[in-house]
Amino acid sequence: MKEYKQCFSQPVRLLFLVLYMLFLFVMNRIGFGQWLPLTSSKGLWFYSGAAALILGSFLVTPFFTSPANAISYLVAALIAVFILNPTSSNLIDTFPRNLVILFCLVMLFVCMFNIIFKNSKKRELNNFSEIGRILADNIGSPKFVYAIILGYALWEYHRQEPMELLFVGLAGIVIVAQQPLEIIGNIVQRIRSIWRPKKEAEIVGNIAAYQIPNLVLIRQENTRNIPLGECLLIADSHSGFKVAVALGYCGRDEGILLRALEIEISNEQRSRFEELGKRLPEGSVSIIKDAENEIFRRDVELLNKYETFVGIVAPDTSTERLYFEVIQERGIEQGRLVETNVCGKKVLYQVLDGLTKEEIIQQKNTYGFSRGEAVQVGIWDDDKKKFGPCNWIPQLNAPVFLKKIEKQTDNPKAIGYFPSSNYNVDIKNIDELVTHNTAILGILGVGKSMLAIEIVERLINHGIKVVCLDLTNQYASELSEFYDIENEKKCLKIIQEAGEKDRDEFADNPDKGGSIQYLRSAILDDLNNFLKKDNPFKLKIYNPAEITATKQQQEPKSYNDGKQWRRSAGLWQVTPVEITCIITEACLMLLQDAMTEKAQVCLVFEEAHSLIPERNFITVDGDQRAASGTARAILQGRKYGLGCLLVTQRTANVSKTILNQCNTIFAMRTFDETGKDFLSNYISLKYACKLPTLKERQAVFFGRASSCENPVMIRLNNRDDFLRVFREEK
Repeated sequence: MKEYKQCFSQPVRLLFLVLYMLFLFVMNRIGFGQWLPLTSSKGLWFYSGAAALILGSFLVTPFFTSPANAISYLVAALIAVFILNPTSSNLIDTFPRNLVILFCLVMLFVCMFNIIFKNSKKRELNNFSEIGRILADNIGSPKFVYAIILGYALWEYHRQEPMELLFVGLAGIVIVAQQPLEIIGNIVQRIRSIWRPKKEAEIVGNIAAYQIPNLVLIRQENTRNIPLGECLLIADSHSGFKVAVALGYCGRDEGILLRALEIEISNEQRSRFEELGKRLPEGSVSIIKDAENEIFRRDVELLNKYETFVGIVAPDTSTERLYFEVIQERGIEQGRLVETNVCGKKVLYQVLDGLTKEEIIQQKNTYGFSRGEAVQVGIWDDDKKKFGPCNWIPQLNAPVFLKKIEKQTDNPKAIGYFPSSNYNVDIKNIDELVTHNTAILGILGVGKSMLAIEIVERLINHGIKVVCLDLTNQYASELSEFYDIENEKKCLKIIQEAGEKDRDEFADNPDKGGSIQYLRSAILDDLNNFLKKDNPFKLKIYNPAEITATKQQQEPKSYNDGKQWRRSAGLWQVTPVEITCIITEACLMLLQDAMTEKAQVCLVFEEAHSLIPERNFITVDGDQRAASGTARAILQGRKYGLGCLLVTQRTANVSKTILNQCNTIFAMRTFDETGKDFLSNYISLKYACKLPTLKERQAVFFGRASSCENPVMIRLNNRDDFLRVFREEK
């Protein structure tokens, strides 16, 4: 009788349930002389049938029974049979009870088999699983299970009482076999449809063409406006009928052309529309009534997630890049995540661009639309909290959904989040972040230094010692918790005094002239003390602009001052670039005793364009040799656990020898063409072209240390949130 109830809305079914429950109470009153059901074994028919199974039949599973639902009914039946003892231990008398128990156990096995193997790739297991689903829908339904329990109860507890046998049996026949309320309701609906036939199937047009796969063009002859998302029933001469969702209008032919996207429905849902589909003229299209629409909306992904539906997969889509036709512009923008199905898995893509397109629909009608472009992020692994790659493409015209705006979660490992989502991006390997070098690039005021300071704190927490060369004096204040200011002032004073020693003295050997030799020695001693394992501090900060010294570049020359011959040599001021080289080479020298894959020391080059400039931008003699020395030390440092974090707003001005060795890149907003050209080799031309439009504290993150396989656009942590989450987690 399933075909009767499928026509009624949930409020009507609830009314039927109330009436049936009243009927059961009346039968109980007549048969047992009281309104309330008995609490003894003679109440089994009422409790297990009416209270559990009929409730499920009318409200939970009114149209079909899934294996999971069937398990709940079967378990309830087993409990009811086990709780009450049989009236006799005779083998013949206990046979019905044992038969009920065996039925329930066998069906439980069938249902569990379906749940376990329903997605099996083996055809035989999948076929058996489908058989289990069919059995669960039919003989695992609440009505069938109720019929078995009722039959057992009649035999076991009521066969000696004719009055009880009559009225309990009558109740079962009415509810299971006849269902008079549904029959009456069905008759009323059919009579009503005779006088109001348009309510049953309102035909709105005819099939004009198919755009394979799954797109249907409908020629609408009337002027009714079919809203986006309306569910349509299409009478197809080849496949019987199809269910589709309206996508909007796309042109004119002999009538208005409406596009619709075919959707997959289950066999249970299909059976509810089969009779209606047969009554429609071939090639016609009708609107599915709201009541019927409500029935299957929760089971169809496109309808269930319609609020986030933004488009359909377009041609030219590849494994790495998704193109989709935009149907609804609901909050879609650069950086947002969209989702579509690929081989049954949810694959996420990040929106990168959009453009307008035009194509010919039919008979020279043109249709203009917007096309979005997104790059693959991957399949989210909730256990590992990271994305894995997907190596196939989505089906053409498959629905594309926009991920909802969600508040970010407090994840101490996250370096940032995808915009408007709580999907985080982590630093996959903090040792490789250092040993394989990292660059933070972007214009002034977009959050480079705050990101660098956050990374420094993560390095310190990981046990890596950090040497900052900071021209801004910002690191000392932001990282004061890890920095012994008083001790560092004493160390700096010693270094400055070394830079003043014999600063005006020259020597026959140019390497011995000036104070640079004493400065090298002082910096080496200072770093040696800092890098000792028993030194608890992990942060050392130098400002090269605060360190001065002199150097002699040539041998002394003789000259006559008019009275006598004298010897002299020119002394030059040591530049910040040379100070940087001295510090870098000293770190390498102190680490060369043992090779390691673990990061030991990270050099932070803040305002790197002033500390390690590119050759073309060097204006002071000696800076070219110093920059080359720094680059050489960085190149050699990886095998000893030495690496760098490079921060600059002028990509073009930084030494490309070092920049090319940075295997991890944080690219923030930038405008200069040189920087974009350089970054296009790392993060692709598409992402590089988007750098001028990045918002403050947004970055394109890519490289060896990223938890994502591809370049991704992320929203960086706010400083206050990072301090709260990261330091509390420690």
